[in-house]
Amino acid sequence: MPAGPVQLARELVGIESPTGEEGAAGEYLAGHLEANGYDVQRQEVTPGRFNVFAIRDRPVVVLSTHMDTVPPSLPVYDDDTYLYGRGSADAKGIIAAQVAAAEDLAARGERRVALLFVVGEELTADGARAAATLEPRGRYLINGEPTDNRMARGHKGMLRVELRARGRAAHSAYPEEGESAIEPILDALERVRRLPLPTDPTLGACTLNIGTIAGGIRPNVIPDACRAELLFRTVNADGNLLAAVRAAAGERVEVVVAHDAPPVQLRVLPGFEPTLVRFGTDVPWLEAWGERFLMGPGSITVAHTDHERVAKRDLEEAVGLYQRAALALLNEAGPAYPHGALRSD
Repeated sequence: MPAGPVQLARELVGIESPTGEEGAAGEYLAGHLEANGYDVQRQEVTPGRFNVFAIRDRPVVVLSTHMDTVPPSLPVYDDDTYLYGRGSADAKGIIAAQVAAAEDLAARGERRVALLFVVGEELTADGARAAATLEPRGRYLINGEPTDNRMARGHKGMLRVELRARGRAAHSAYPEEGESAIEPILDALERVRRLPLPTDPTLGACTLNIGTIAGGIRPNVIPDACRAELLFRTVNADGNLLAAVRAAAGERVEVVVAHDAPPVQLRVLPGFEPTLVRFGTDVPWLEAWGERFLMGPGSITVAHTDHERVAKRDLEEAVGLYQRAALALLNEAGPAYPHGALRSD
């Protein structure tokens, strides 16, 4: 019987892998999977960092999540109940649970479950985008994020924009000689805040966070540059929101799109507890992998915090849930996807 997930999770959490620096974690995972009989592809995304794709047979189901974490690193330790450290919930504990589930299924003769671990989820999703060219992909993908071991009915999208303005510097005693870059940003933000935001009967209301504002150099200098970063949690992908933001920004303010990920609505398998999450995932960029599902141990409320942790019993429970979901999907696929067969669609 393959080992449980807690020890592997502890080892992975001990390897620092902030976005852009996932190489060591990827190498550890690739080596672990090769030692356990997988055929492993290392797909370079940028120099020194790569996706890890591991198969035993032609896959029907792929278990997937991300290797990168947010900084800063945190001390790794555990007690009787929890494993603590950066990535314990998001998403290295999930990696360990998925590996344990796939290895247990393989030990029982079911080799059509593959593993895909990507880089870059926390910032640009460059790993998930690159993974679209990997083969063979199978028919279903179960993505892992901390959903308290419930299966998500969907999640909101993300529109991140930057407002930029330029002005002309001058001595603050002679404001007529300059042109403030901060004032048009403030006016634009006020207009954007007044925009009516859409709602969706399943995903709820679109929300706005004004995350950063930066401009000027000293209080006695008319500021010649200013920018603000805004993040919308979106509920549709019709483009109307971005058009409204551009119109509200006005002529003096440039709107630059930094990231635009659509919302998704997903199926929940019978017998699984449903949930709806508001955070973003790699799911929008994994469309090439077939029908997508979303489920994983841990709570998003402790991810990215200085007390990130995951309950050990939740990791163990997740192993069984991933196995049950994979077997249900294998049964749904039926004889059109036997061992070693190529996809028919």
